[in-house]
Amino acid sequence: MVEILRNKNLATKFQILVEIAGRGPNIQQREIAEKLGITPQAVSDYIKQLLKDGFLTSDGRSRHTVTSEGVNWIIKNLRELKGYHAFIEKAITNISTCAAIAEENLIKGQQVGLKMKNGLLFATSDVSNGARGIVIIGGSVGEDVGVSGIEGIVKLDTGKVTVLKVPNIQNGGSRMVDFKKLKKKVAAQSLIGAIGIEAMVALKKVTAEFVYAYGVIESAIEAAHSGLHPVVACVDDMIPSLIVRLQEQNISYDIIDLTNIPRE
Repeated sequence: MVEILRNKNLATKFQILVEIAGRGPNIQQREIAEKLGITPQAVSDYIKQLLKDGFLTSDGRSRHTVTSEGVNWIIKNLRELKGYHAFIEKAITNISTCAAIAEENLIKGQQVGLKMKNGLLFATSDVSNGARGIVIIGGSVGEDVGVSGIEGIVKLDTGKVTVLKVPNIQNGGSRMVDFKKLKKKVAAQSLIGAIGIEAMVALKKVTAEFVYAYGVIESAIEAAHSGLHPVVACVDDMIPSLIVRLQEQNISYDIIDLTNIPRE
């Protein structure tokens, strides 16, 4: 779960920073207290902490400004909240009607269970686990059906991302890739992404059909949140930004170095 949702102290700091960033340095601590439902003294104590953290600066007259570090902290937490929001939308199906793939022939009025399989939502006659609902638009096996009156939570385990480290062109690029290892890692994989020209060329050399080459990081995150296990071939100098986004989304990952080290 997102850290600020587990920690009341962090959540309140986040809200105070947002209030100051949104309403300017002239906002009074009393106004913030009323907005957040806490005492002015509590706001004062939190502001002292935020000044110590380097997230706020003060002109000495009770006027405070959010620092660049504070803005970055807000953005970081906002990204995590957005990611968790997307996860909730997938996991808690409390919408009036949703589409699912029929795992078997289903008829209108039938009670069905809902489950995730291969990153897609399926409707089945087995209602023993997870979420369930009523079919309002029936269909045959493999067709899209409409399900309403949904209750419960769809069981969903977050997938893991496998990151394949490819040397950048200054270090030899695709020429320095251990293709035997690469071919083994992408065998039987259907979700493969490439970040960087060197990674794309390396995949082509093993005839891997990579599914996505644009928006790869967000695609990998979306796939992992859907319970899938994507593989991303990534140029070594682009790996840090990929890892930061995966960590922000609490997605586990493995890094496998594909550099072919010649034997002496």
